[in-house]
Amino acid sequence: MKKIFFLTLVSAFTVAAHSQSNVLPAPGQTQTIVLYNGTLHKGNGEVITNAVVIMEKGKITYAGPMVASDFKDAKVIDVQGKHIYPGLILPTTSLGLIEIGAVRASNDVTEIGDMNPNVRSIVAYNTDSKVINTLRSNGILMANIVPNGSFLAGSSSVVQLDAWTWTDASLKTDEGMHLYMPTLMPRPNFGRFGGGGRPGGPNAGAESDPVKEGLEQIEKLKAFFREAKAYNAVITHEETNLKYESVKNLFTKTQKFYVHGNTVKQMLVALDFVKEFGFDVVIVGGSESWQIPALLKQHNVSVILSQMHSLPTSTDDDVDQPYKTAAILQKAGVLFAISDDDAQTRGRNIAFNAGTAATYGLTKEEALAAITLNAAKIMGVADKAGSIEVGKDANIIISSGDILDMSTSNVTDAFIQGRKINLDDKQKQLNERYEEKYQLKPKKPF
Repeated sequence: MKKIFFLTLVSAFTVAAHSQSNVLPAPGQTQTIVLYNGTLHKGNGEVITNAVVIMEKGKITYAGPMVASDFKDAKVIDVQGKHIYPGLILPTTSLGLIEIGAVRASNDVTEIGDMNPNVRSIVAYNTDSKVINTLRSNGILMANIVPNGSFLAGSSSVVQLDAWTWTDASLKTDEGMHLYMPTLMPRPNFGRFGGGGRPGGPNAGAESDPVKEGLEQIEKLKAFFREAKAYNAVITHEETNLKYESVKNLFTKTQKFYVHGNTVKQMLVALDFVKEFGFDVVIVGGSESWQIPALLKQHNVSVILSQMHSLPTSTDDDVDQPYKTAAILQKAGVLFAISDDDAQTRGRNIAFNAGTAATYGLTKEEALAAITLNAAKIMGVADKAGSIEVGKDANIIISSGDILDMSTSNVTDAFIQGRKINLDDKQKQLNERYEEKYQLKPKKPF
């Protein structure tokens, strides 16, 4: 039995290993590529019909109205009737850190302990993840790889999604430090039944105040940052403190401070880090950010809305409040981006989250910016990506329909740094397999 089980296991892993063996990173761009005759959505709000985009050596060298030229020695692609967009950006994700949530051996996203500022998500990023290709098929060409944790979790890095190794993929390493804010809300009191709702539960007989405990934890973190600031003010050290060293860029604002939280209480505590330490704070989640947009704008705090397709945080809020929040932030002048943290879609629905925001107050170009240029600005890579402008990396997608509309969105081509990438993925291969098996494909006429 043991031998049979072992052989079965080996076979299963062999099938999995070869299920996407044909999807390889594309070689560097060597030939000029010209896209012409399509509708260009630059990502900065500008839309041009009958446009031309020229890519040379991985960069955009022209993006504008049709020009008269024979495009000698260039590869010319006619995209008439199609839409040209900047590659979409997923601003927060565990992509490459979690393969199958229920399989512990395929997860490398969380470190033991509460204080792990020295953890670097980039070194655990798996460029061979089968999930990556499913995102590319939906137009997502860049992502911010974020570690999970119970408090100070470590640093995230920005990657492009076509690479052999994490060093090839990395665009901006350790660009942000991530804090998962305590809830700062009292839990229901079950009395003698304890936290489990039954006599002898894990919290039976214990008195706890999560608000007090959370604030004490925050004070300890502030003390840590004060010590780190003093440590990093000294040029040389007899011994290196990795935890202090890992946060030094927060004080120079060359690293963002991502604070994960949804309630106003959590966001007000996050503002304390701006006031005391001058950190460049980004709120991740921010479902109640619509209540304090002026305060966020005043302190130059950005927001990443984690999930549009969800219920509001408070039962007193409008049921469609998550859909309307983006428009409120836009009107207040708060820099924001839209993400998709659904564990089932793994980021694939980010464009449709933006599409929902466009239905509830944003224009379509503002919604597009929320998943392209705005995200690039928040992550500090707007000089390279986020819009189709001269000098930026040629990260471009072509769709036969509206990228924000689930019924028409269909990515036909994608380019990362001018490289035309393979849009095949495991899900497409399985679809083709079972179409063939059950003879679902239409018969070709003789």
